[in-house]
Amino acid sequence: MTTDDNRESLADAAAAWVPPWERPRPAQPETSEPGPVAEDRETGAAEGTDPVPASGPEPGERGSEPAGAPSVPVQKGKPEPAEPEAAGADRPAPKRRRAKPKPAEPEPEPVSLIDDAELRGALEAILLVVDEPVAEVMLSQVLEQPTERVTQMLYVLSGEYTERGHGFDLRRVAGGWRLYTRPEYAAYVERFVLDGQTARLTQAALETLAVVAYKQPCSRSQVSAIRGVNCDGVMRTLVTRGLVEECGADVSGAHLYRTTTLFLEKLGIDSVAQLPPLAPFLPDNVEEIVTDA
Repeated sequence: MTTDDNRESLADAAAAWVPPWERPRPAQPETSEPGPVAEDRETGAAEGTDPVPASGPEPGERGSEPAGAPSVPVQKGKPEPAEPEAAGADRPAPKRRRAKPKPAEPEPEPVSLIDDAELRGALEAILLVVDEPVAEVMLSQVLEQPTERVTQMLYVLSGEYTERGHGFDLRRVAGGWRLYTRPEYAAYVERFVLDGQTARLTQAALETLAVVAYKQPCSRSQVSAIRGVNCDGVMRTLVTRGLVEECGADVSGAHLYRTTTLFLEKLGIDSVAQLPPLAPFLPDNVEEIVTDA
């Protein structure tokens, strides 16, 4: 080869040289096998000329791998989704809430046992004021004693009253206990009741009954204001004798009273309209008394 031919070959090689940043990016291999060995460069390299410099790494590319190392292929397309982890594999098990222990219920206080004498007296006091038979359960609750003990004491009392011949006895009727008078003394009881009903009324009772008869319906406070004294006790007596009865209440809630049919029968009249007028029994200065009051 002549010198001119060598110069022309070098000139052609220099003209054909392309800078690395202007060269097209080579396609990356899709297989895992190492890429093909770089072929010999242009004929100028075979002829002993300077080899064409290999394309270096572009900006942003990694250049730390040594030359000739097999390149790792990069798969194109969407990455395969990672396998889902087993449910609850790494999650801690939820803590179970422990049920709060219920507060222990206080134990009932032991029943204080009273002696037989005190229990006997308490039962007798209660039985004297009841107006209907009272059950053993009620008595045991009031006295805070076992029902069996209360029942046993009731039978003991009933036997003692019968054995000693008292004028009353203790009977169990209608599911409860109550004191009753003995049949052999019924005549005396009847005589007492009838004599008490036919007894004469006191002067205070007659005055109170007259006020109710003329001012009915009226309250206790109105009767007391007219009489000038408290008449609650007298009113209870008249109600017990069946001469006066309740008939409702006024706007203040006080009970109102009126005379009964028995009152008309005792006086022999048909209605209170037949009562004699009050004018003849009033004082002459009644107007002055009312005005001053």
